[in-house]
Amino acid sequence: MAKIFFSLSGEGRGHATRVRALVESLRGQHQVAIYASGDAYRFLSPLYRGTPVRLHRVGGLRFHYTASRRVDHRKTSWEAIRFMKRLPLLVRMLERRLIDERPDLIIADFEPALPRAARRLSIPFLSIDHQHFLTTYNLTSLPAWLRAHAAFMALIVRAICSGQDHTVVSSFYFPPLRTSCRNVTQVGVMLRPEILETVPEHQPHLVAYWRRFAPPNVLEALQASGREVRVYGLGNRPRLGNLVFQPISEQRFLEDLASSSALISTAGNQLVGEALFLGKPVLAFPEARNFEQYINAHFLARSGAGTWMEMEKVDPSHVTGFLNQLENYRSRIQRSRMNGLPATLDVLRDYLPTPETSVVADARCRGTHPSPSSLTV
Repeated sequence: MAKIFFSLSGEGRGHATRVRALVESLRGQHQVAIYASGDAYRFLSPLYRGTPVRLHRVGGLRFHYTASRRVDHRKTSWEAIRFMKRLPLLVRMLERRLIDERPDLIIADFEPALPRAARRLSIPFLSIDHQHFLTTYNLTSLPAWLRAHAAFMALIVRAICSGQDHTVVSSFYFPPLRTSCRNVTQVGVMLRPEILETVPEHQPHLVAYWRRFAPPNVLEALQASGREVRVYGLGNRPRLGNLVFQPISEQRFLEDLASSSALISTAGNQLVGEALFLGKPVLAFPEARNFEQYINAHFLARSGAGTWMEMEKVDPSHVTGFLNQLENYRSRIQRSRMNGLPATLDVLRDYLPTPETSVVADARCRGTHPSPSSLTV
């Protein structure tokens, strides 16, 4: 039995969903601890309370939004700089935790602190996330303006997480890797047990999901579709014609998605991949100025399994046009490529210890470091 530590970004639910899928596949055979912040901690906390899986809160990076509900790059960047200044203290605290507990393997999902502590102690660590597509994928098919943003974001990805023994890129799209890449494995999205066990149906209703907000023109376009639309992420509101606003419920959302005709949502990698695995075409609305989502949307359209439109420009004709092409989109979905869990577990097995390597791991984790007072710096 190995001891595996996970750390993950706290922004949104995609990171938490990905880590949860891996943890559920490993927890029966190995000891697992998770270090999370923000949304991820809040999402995982009730799931693992009272279980052998230990969940710890740490400080982390997050997006900030303007009053007009766009990503505030200035404030986000400023807060990121402040966090990076505090990062050495957090790394030292985590280093002490690693010395005390002697994990065999570190797995990071776009989180900067635990990998740095692992490197200082020569503990193997893997990167398993979506964001490393920016440093490993051949993105020459993108329009020039998106390639420029991708090049800048790649610098951020390298600053946050680099030096890993192996990189697993989890994505619903599969362009060629860059020729310079080494020790990189390209897989589909990490699928939770509930999704793997679900038998999809195709009923007339649609499912819509936004993380925080949807402009009025989007709701008007959905109203004009004439179909029942089960809306998640905007809170529990009174019904608005054919729009039924649902409170966040993981189980109900999955049931509604699995029985729907299609998904209409922002262009987050994890959710789009889950929908495609369930055979649902996707109409994606990237969040304004969220360039990673624009890239996701671009590759969704290239795959033929859906299309996209800028949120502020959506009108009823875009939704109607999407619905008129559902069968064509559905026929282009490659469901068999969406499940990235088996290939990821194959990579992990190559890095899990044998009895001989466990002796080495014990030796490398001995040392003297300051005791941590808090992990939320």
